[in-house]
Amino acid sequence: MRVAFIGDIVGSHGRDMLKAHLKNLRKEYEIDFVVANYENASHGFGLTVKNANEIVSYGVDCMSGGNHTWDKKDVEALFNTHEILRPHNYPDEVKGTGCKVYEVAEEKLGVLNLMGHYSMPYVDNAFRKAKESVEMLHAKGVKNIFIDFHAEATSEKRALMMLLQGSVSAIIGTHTHVSTDDFQIVQGTAYMSDIGLTGCRDNIIGMDNATPIKQFLTGIKGHFDIPKKCKKILQIAIMDFKDGKCEGAFKLKVFDDGAVLRTDAWVER
Repeated sequence: MRVAFIGDIVGSHGRDMLKAHLKNLRKEYEIDFVVANYENASHGFGLTVKNANEIVSYGVDCMSGGNHTWDKKDVEALFNTHEILRPHNYPDEVKGTGCKVYEVAEEKLGVLNLMGHYSMPYVDNAFRKAKESVEMLHAKGVKNIFIDFHAEATSEKRALMMLLQGSVSAIIGTHTHVSTDDFQIVQGTAYMSDIGLTGCRDNIIGMDNATPIKQFLTGIKGHFDIPKKCKKILQIAIMDFKDGKCEGAFKLKVFDDGAVLRTDAWVER
């Protein structure tokens, strides 16, 4: 099966890039299933019903979340109507789930959404929850497993890779909005610390420059906002899974000026 992943969709500009490119990418690269992170999709914070419907109509099959999952009140109802995840290591009493299984290309695909600890809301232990969830999926006969690990610290993301390499198909990080140059496949597990945002690319993590610069200069916080105009990017990882292993992977950076950059994952032999 060929699975694709899109990191943090940031505001209307990120949604615009999905609308402009995703269906063509699915056709050109024969993608079977698309996962995308929604946590910044509605004006930078959370997800509304309207925007959820938009994203699905553009070709996304499943959406993963993060620390901004709860920023829009719509999300609790969306858990019942859409293929939407929230970090699985929120306490069990929290609505929704972070682990689902799908039928893709006549095989099972498990999608697991987890959140890290450094600079994040209080949640259960991500590493224990990951190990427990992967063992549960294996017990159910699910070999192909994709993980969106929403975390600030690259050390946490790398540690999860060391814990689970060889037992899951891919672990890709989200949250920082800044792409990392470490796409690799080790023991059949694809890994990248952060795929980077889909949205504005000529500012500060997809947001207007004024507030974060003021905060760095003065220490006074303010509300981050999406720029009215910007240069845009779509970042997507495309991976081939078979029998629980990733056999090949590459990342595309699609720019609004028509340029496309491809980076192939390095394979550890």
